[in-house]
Amino acid sequence: MTRRLRVQFIHGLEGSPQGAKPRFLAMHFDTTAPSMDTSDLEGCIATQAAALAKIDPDVVVGSSYGGAVTVALLDRGFWRGPTVLLAPAAAQLGVRNVLPDGVPVTIVHGVDDDVIPMDDSRALAATGSAGSVRLIEVSDDHRLRSLLDPGALADIVRETYDRTR
Repeated sequence: MTRRLRVQFIHGLEGSPQGAKPRFLAMHFDTTAPSMDTSDLEGCIATQAAALAKIDPDVVVGSSYGGAVTVALLDRGFWRGPTVLLAPAAAQLGVRNVLPDGVPVTIVHGVDDDVIPMDDSRALAATGSAGSVRLIEVSDDHRLRSLLDPGALADIVRETYDRTR
C-alpha cells in the first residue's frame, strides 16, 4: 500500500486550519494545518518551524500570508523540501522575496488577483534554481477557488513532490 503524502498547510490572513483549502487537502493527503496568530509574523514563523520539525512533511503548502511565512521558512533554512506557494505575500510583508537553490517550488497565482500583485510571484519565480521553480498563472482571483473544484491543487502538490524523485 502506498503511503499518503504528508502535507503541512500554512493558512493566510483570512484562512484557518478549518478552511476550504486544508479541508480539500485532507481529502487527498495526510494534512496538518497548524493554527497561528497572524498578527505576529515572527511568531507565525516560529510556530510553523516547530511544526515542521514535529510533522516532517513531504510537501509544504503556503497560502498568501502563509506563503510569506513559507518563503521565510525556506530563506532561513527551516525547510528545504517540495513547496507550493499560493499567491504568496512575501514581498508585501517585507519577507525577502527569494527562493533557495535546488528546492522544487510551484507558485500558483490568479491573473485576476487584486490583493497580491502578480509581479511579486513572477519576481519570486525568477529566483531559485533554473528548472526547480515553476510559476502557474490561472484564471482566478486571490482566493484561488478554481484549484479546489477539479482537484488541480492535489495534482500540483503531487507534481511538486514528484520533482524530488
